[in-house]
Amino acid sequence: MTDFRSFRASAVVLRHSDWGEADRILTLYTREQGMVRAIAKGARKVTSRKAGHLQPFTHITVQLAKGRDLLIVTQVETVNAFLPLHDDLVKTGYAAYVVELLLRFSYEEESANPSVFRLLVDTLDRIEKEDDAWLAIRYYEMRFLDAVGFRPQLFECANCGREILAEDQFFSFTAGGVICPRCGDGVPNLMRISLEALKYLRHFQRSSYRDASRAKPSFEVQKEAEVLMQGYFTHLLERELNSPGFIKRVRS
Repeated sequence: MTDFRSFRASAVVLRHSDWGEADRILTLYTREQGMVRAIAKGARKVTSRKAGHLQPFTHITVQLAKGRDLLIVTQVETVNAFLPLHDDLVKTGYAAYVVELLLRFSYEEESANPSVFRLLVDTLDRIEKEDDAWLAIRYYEMRFLDAVGFRPQLFECANCGREILAEDQFFSFTAGGVICPRCGDGVPNLMRISLEALKYLRHFQRSSYRDASRAKPSFEVQKEAEVLMQGYFTHLLERELNSPGFIKRVRS
């Protein structure tokens, strides 16, 4: 954390909670300081000029001053409110999923990670603008795993190290990658992964979003990749995420 008494930051509001009679506690992900918590004094008053800038998923520029326990929001401006994320429950769910992953893997006092901040803002923008968020979410997952040190091994067998051939494979959450049929046949607790699903996950791992957006997987492959990624995150976190259940209920 910086020693400056006050600093300006580019941030995304991840969540907020009420505090006292009129204040609001914020969890922010900033480009300059990573994850921080701050208090917005008087933000819940009807006359507050800050309230509209401090909704979840909002990209803001904020002036933060050091307080005794928490940073204090002294000034705030909206860069992008991402309003459609609040107006469409499916988009709300996807935005909540993106934020939930970030909250589960990040900690206060971590060093800044500008690439994660950029990925967060870009992903919220993609969810807002695109009719189907499947690609934006899968791309976010793969790039986020890179950033937090859990990049899945998709090009060589995570057990024997041999190059993966053009055939259906297994995936091991424990090993963090693909297991070839020679190593995986008959081994318990492995998940099957089709050649098509693996091809798309590899594509997202090594391509720009522009190149990745050319992918047109079938519904079956989309579902397979989604289930695999959710299983991997559940394994890493040792608990299920909350937002996928919300998305499923809204979509049904």
